[in-house]
Amino acid sequence: MIDINLIREKPEYVKEALKKKLWDADFTELLSWDKEKRELIQIVEANKAEMNKLSASVPAAKKAGEDVTLIFKKVKEIAAKNAEFDEKLKELDSKIHDFIACLPNIPDDDLVGGGKENNKVIEVHGKKPEFSFKIKDHVELAESLGLVDYQRGAKIAGRGAWIYTNLGARLEWAILNFFISEHLKDGYEFILPPHLLNEESGFVAGQFPKFREDVFWLSGLEPQRFLLPTAETALVNLHRNEILSEEELPKKYFAYTPCYRREAGSYRTEERGMIRGYQFNKVEMVQYTMPEDSDKAFEELVFKAANLVEKLGLHFQISKLAAGDISHSMARTYDIEVYIPSIGIYKEVSSASNARDYQARRGMVRFKSKDGRKGYVHTLNASGLATSRIFPAILEQYQQEDGSVLVPEVLQPFMGGIKVLKPVK
Repeated sequence: MIDINLIREKPEYVKEALKKKLWDADFTELLSWDKEKRELIQIVEANKAEMNKLSASVPAAKKAGEDVTLIFKKVKEIAAKNAEFDEKLKELDSKIHDFIACLPNIPDDDLVGGGKENNKVIEVHGKKPEFSFKIKDHVELAESLGLVDYQRGAKIAGRGAWIYTNLGARLEWAILNFFISEHLKDGYEFILPPHLLNEESGFVAGQFPKFREDVFWLSGLEPQRFLLPTAETALVNLHRNEILSEEELPKKYFAYTPCYRREAGSYRTEERGMIRGYQFNKVEMVQYTMPEDSDKAFEELVFKAANLVEKLGLHFQISKLAAGDISHSMARTYDIEVYIPSIGIYKEVSSASNARDYQARRGMVRFKSKDGRKGYVHTLNASGLATSRIFPAILEQYQQEDGSVLVPEVLQPFMGGIKVLKPVK
């Protein structure tokens, strides 16, 4: 949520900043409502003061033998007017809230405007794999190695679904366990959140109201709930309506969950197999920090996500996203993108993002510093990592001429010492 004070004081600055996110904002109505609201509040407060003054005069009037009927009549008239004004204030509050709730976060000043065409690769890690033989894509490899059953996945769940089988299930679990062990070593707290969330959780995360239809809603439940699209949605709500002391910050959490998203993608070659689906596994990191510490926390999250891919021995790059390509709730985002040899492109496996105080304002997550200063915390998140693209990248980058696939060294302890995945058909 953008601070209304900033819009009041610098409407043109906010308008130009949101243009970088390809969002055209007109604050004429909003500022008119806001002005009317503040004027009404002054009238209501003046009326309350008058009512108090009149009420306080009753004892003296009675003592003097005066008729107090007119005083009570006047108080009643003012109270009736205030009741009307209160209804108008509720209406204005609702309009102002709904308008601001739909606005995206303001991008950081250093971001360039525009969409993904303006994203910039800022780091490249590892050597791009080269092969002396005709390579296979991850779908063919997963099937020949008996790791994934796409046909039965589609049979029982439809397009965009798959089943990990035998060593494929073990490899997926090994990847997740590797991520979890790394986060635990770094002192992050492990959370297993619910997968069914209430509407307020989606609002605080910034997915609602604009993207309300992009999630899976469950009918027949009161209050209505939706399937979490990412663990971030749950984690940024842990301290909703709370005040955290400076000594408690930063809060560092990570969670494993399946993620459920409504749009599974297209039939494009680059989205075959498990590159894009309705359900996938992910480990997510979230931090709550003091405002002055969020830049440092962002660097930490980028490093942690990149370090996981590096330890897996995969070739990848880090891209700084343009303002128009970062998500609705975020002020800045770096994508960690792994190389998929069969299609010769990089696919995002982690988005490290800083929401600044946007989500905290929506969720009333505040801090109190040692010197008594109060304000909103900053929230940050990063995938650590999504497996649905790490799994294909491992298969393709580690494939051998005989059709086998080497298991990355860091995963072997979680695979019971298995070093090579061999074809089964």
